[in-house]
Amino acid sequence: MASPLYIAVDLGAGSGRIFLAGVDPGEFFLEEIHRFQYPPSDESGLLRWDFSHIFKQIKQGLRKTGTRAKELARPVQSIGVDSWGVDYGLLDVGGELITDPICYRDKRTDGVMERVFAIVPRAEIFERTGVQFQNFNTLYQLFSEGRNVETATRLLLLPDLINFFLTGKEVAEYTNATTTQMVNAATGRWDHDLIERLKLPAGILPEIVPAGTDLGPLKPEIEAEVGLCGVDVIAPATHDTGSAVAGTPLGQNSAYISSGTWSLIGVENLEPLINDAAARENFTSEGGSYCTYRFLKNVMGLWIFESCRKEWEACGLEVEYESLLAKVVAAKDFDAFIFPDDQRFLNPPSMIAALETQLLETGQEFAPDPAAVSKIIFDSLAFRYASVLRSIGSLTGRKLENVQIVGGGGRNGYLNQMTANASGLKVLAGLTEATVVGNVLVQAISAGRFASLAEARLHVLENVEFEEFKPQKSVALDEAATRYAAVETRFVN
Repeated sequence: MASPLYIAVDLGAGSGRIFLAGVDPGEFFLEEIHRFQYPPSDESGLLRWDFSHIFKQIKQGLRKTGTRAKELARPVQSIGVDSWGVDYGLLDVGGELITDPICYRDKRTDGVMERVFAIVPRAEIFERTGVQFQNFNTLYQLFSEGRNVETATRLLLLPDLINFFLTGKEVAEYTNATTTQMVNAATGRWDHDLIERLKLPAGILPEIVPAGTDLGPLKPEIEAEVGLCGVDVIAPATHDTGSAVAGTPLGQNSAYISSGTWSLIGVENLEPLINDAAARENFTSEGGSYCTYRFLKNVMGLWIFESCRKEWEACGLEVEYESLLAKVVAAKDFDAFIFPDDQRFLNPPSMIAALETQLLETGQEFAPDPAAVSKIIFDSLAFRYASVLRSIGSLTGRKLENVQIVGGGGRNGYLNQMTANASGLKVLAGLTEATVVGNVLVQAISAGRFASLAEARLHVLENVEFEEFKPQKSVALDEAATRYAAVETRFVN
């Protein structure tokens, strides 16, 4: 009998891809079948995701993927969906979506954290959940809903919402549920005391299930529409970073940077790390696959760069990625630095204007040239990564030896090398589709192809070629590190 294939639906915050994958012995087969876009749009003053468009594109991709599997004469074993965290949809009593989900970049949660802390102190929330404070966490989004939830009977995070419309099952997968800041780290269940004290509707929250849970087959009408019969849906680590970490062959002293729109910088732990120091530095212990925890910190990431590129393109400037990167590599000087985690970069009307404002505020000059701005962004990200990695070493007591950069950002050789230079750690890159790989590995473990996550990761290590970037030192780099530190200190302290 022909060996099976797996379908991975990977949704980023604005674009989605659907892959067909195979992980037979000696095989590492990944083929992108369908790609689509869904930028959030303003509807009556709120930034929303067009869910019907997203789901329509997923079904189209599933249909195309099934056709491709038939061409390869291999059956489809299962489907797994992952996405970004925190955003959700509300269902009515009939199981229909009440309104399109609101995007986490919407400004409705501005100032909400302070209102929540007036009811439940910040320190207590961290002690209960171990999750970092971001004003777009589901906890604060739900608190801002007010009476809008009165007609809702169920809240489902984005991948769970998709799984519901695929299978009819209402559950919350654990790795993504922890991003809500409403899961008790000690129990792995919804923290009903916290939720009720904030007068949030606990009854609309579904059962939490672990990564690898079989949600059953596609609904008959979906089967007929996409042409996939007898195919189960598996909940992988439905949070995209959870899947990326699951797919990364980490060693004991390895850190990871899941590099994309956001950069998630962390290590894998076997226990949540919740103490005053972690709280002070706003680190998170989010749930991982198979009894692991993602101890990490969010950094704004390549969102800053891509937002600038869109503005340059709108102005008619030629900013093709490879040629722009070549100019960055050729530039030798460190002209200026930004602090990437400034909240003004979250969703500004103009990213370029926001960068200029911060540079002027810190006594630095702004040069509008795209290559110069790009270099400032990449250099600043590398030094920010290094700062976070030092904090991780201090907080965990580990002597880090290397950092694996996974995700699309791992294609940026300049940023990889600068990260090695700034951190003094060897950088490994090459697993650019780590989220898809992790999604598939959990499906394969569920199917019995691998006995454990360790065995599945070994398969990745044996079949993927990693590029090494070794640290390079110079006087100019030391001076740049000092200058960046002065900028970061201004914002952090």
